[in-house]
Amino acid sequence: MLAKQNAVVELLRISPLSDELAALFTKAGHSLFLVGGSVRDALLGRLGTDLDYTTDARPEEVMRLVSGWADAVWDIGIAFGTVGATKGGVTCEITTFRADSYDGVSRNPEVQFGNSIEDDLKRRDFTVNAMAVNLATKQFVDPYDGMTALSSRILDTPATPQESFGDDPLRMMRAARFTSQLGFTPAPRVVEALHEMNEQITRITPERIQVELSKLLCGANPRLGIELLVDSGLAAHVLPEVPAMRLEIDEHHQHKDVYEHSLVVLAQAIDLEEEGSEPDLVLRLAALLHDIGKPDTRRHLPGGGVSFHHHEVVGAKMARKRLRALRYSKEIIENVANLVFLHLRFHGYGKGEWTDSAVRRYVTDAGPLLSRLNKLVRADCTTRNRRKAQALQRSYDDLEARIARIAAEEDLARVRPDLDGNEIMKLLGLPPGPMVGKAWKFLKDLRLDRGPLDHDEAVAELRRWAAEQGLGGSPLPAAGEHVADGPDQVDDDRHDD
Repeated sequence: MLAKQNAVVELLRISPLSDELAALFTKAGHSLFLVGGSVRDALLGRLGTDLDYTTDARPEEVMRLVSGWADAVWDIGIAFGTVGATKGGVTCEITTFRADSYDGVSRNPEVQFGNSIEDDLKRRDFTVNAMAVNLATKQFVDPYDGMTALSSRILDTPATPQESFGDDPLRMMRAARFTSQLGFTPAPRVVEALHEMNEQITRITPERIQVELSKLLCGANPRLGIELLVDSGLAAHVLPEVPAMRLEIDEHHQHKDVYEHSLVVLAQAIDLEEEGSEPDLVLRLAALLHDIGKPDTRRHLPGGGVSFHHHEVVGAKMARKRLRALRYSKEIIENVANLVFLHLRFHGYGKGEWTDSAVRRYVTDAGPLLSRLNKLVRADCTTRNRRKAQALQRSYDDLEARIARIAAEEDLARVRPDLDGNEIMKLLGLPPGPMVGKAWKFLKDLRLDRGPLDHDEAVAELRRWAAEQGLGGSPLPAAGEHVADGPDQVDDDRHDD
């Protein structure tokens, strides 16, 4: 009881705005409770600026009460009983007591407003989210012993897990998300229900699954969440490529457990993120999925060896397909797929055998993903052979040093041909069209191979190329003569590959 009273004191200390809001509701004859995740996070010392409240007032009355108090009010969720408001930089969501019923087929509840805080708390996902504070009486409301569960870091449900997950199967994904974000351990009956009911996750839209998966991956320990998804069978429905990596190790132990390796790479990639920065969802997705092409490309070799030729190509296609199915943005899909495709490129570097041209191509192909690619490549080293690991680290260091050196000498962030599209057209007498693009690409490849060329040398190389293509052109200008841009400017970017 003392712990609960202390919790109330702490909650009110860190949320003075709640007292102010409660006075409005009390004066109007209504109760107001701080509830759910806000209570949980406050007790964990991680309360943010998004606060959740519940009340016996109906939505229209809530709108009336907060309209003259809040800086802004919105009613986008009013059909489900929720009114949103902001005050002094704090976001408040105020929801009328709910007592919904579900059809057990879709996730669409028949919205019913309730009359008691106890019934409202019973319909919540987990007991750690089923605690509330009566802001008028300062009473801590905990009918399902969420405080004990929070202290023990146990994830359990107010009702039976079967009833809770049947009402909203997305709660199964939330169970995995909370293991990642908060380090909670699901109660045995919750784990049992996850195994029994995992197929019901197919009732949930991909967009909602994607949100939970992203939150899981951006948690403090996503490995715990991924393992729960895989072990419970949920991943077979939402991310089947991950459990598919649990390849049996061949009798000669010639290759690693790809699933376990991927989880280690994910953890190591997280360790390489900049301290204090936001979690890098793209890097984490790429680390988890970088080897998903291995099951489809595995070949047993004579003598007991195993190969995975072109698994990066297959994996990039698989990553695109899965992330599209989960409705990720086009930018995230392409960035993750490109990282998967490029993650093996470094292994041709050896002890520094790459030419400067190869280094330029590595940087150019990675583009804005270079920093992430470097992290992914470093994280991909999971060998227990210390000498091999140290040799790889030296190679990474050497490559990054060479990239820095060449970047200092050349503008590697934006490698362009030494002649622009207008000069190409003027020199070769070409109209805008595909042949200009081919010439532009030739000069760009030349730039990657040889570094910056002076103007006369670039013109001479272009003319040699044009002659090989059977093209004519205007007379070669004198040494040092600049070819003026034509009247119609050409956007060089459209010729970029």
